[in-house]
Amino acid sequence: MSSGSTFSGDETAPFFGFLGAAAALVFSCMGAAYGTAKSGVGVASMGVMRPELVMKSIVPVVMAGVLGIYGLIIAVIISTGINPKAKSYYLFDGYAHLSSGLACGLAGLSAGMAIGIVGDAGVRANAQQPKLFVGMILILIFAEALALYGLIVGIILSSRAGQSTAD
Repeated sequence: MSSGSTFSGDETAPFFGFLGAAAALVFSCMGAAYGTAKSGVGVASMGVMRPELVMKSIVPVVMAGVLGIYGLIIAVIISTGINPKAKSYYLFDGYAHLSSGLACGLAGLSAGMAIGIVGDAGVRANAQQPKLFVGMILILIFAEALALYGLIVGIILSSRAGQSTAD
């Protein structure tokens, strides 16, 4: 480290922190995009035969869209926690932020895949048998809960950054 620098901590640590922020946003948005596209195809297909059910069948699309917001929340939390000129930022902090972003992002990706598959099949089945609507909504809620678990774990892991004993 040069003597004129005001950087404190490990110089490579912010790379891992910013990688965590990017992973949270990218993977969550990939899940949201897949869930939206897959369930949207089901809505469009079902809407040809039963156009009166289109608005009722938008629920999976909305639930998939929320997944991107989870990734955005974690990305903002992580990126605001990276300021090595104000406070020392060590590899522990970078790894905490990386694991936080991966936990949220990959949970969002898997939830988006589940929502897309269930949403596609669910809205098509609901068009043929309206009694399946409540069951489809319950399955979608449990799929969304997977992403919520990733968000919670991501917040907990991100809060561990800054607790390094290197100071």
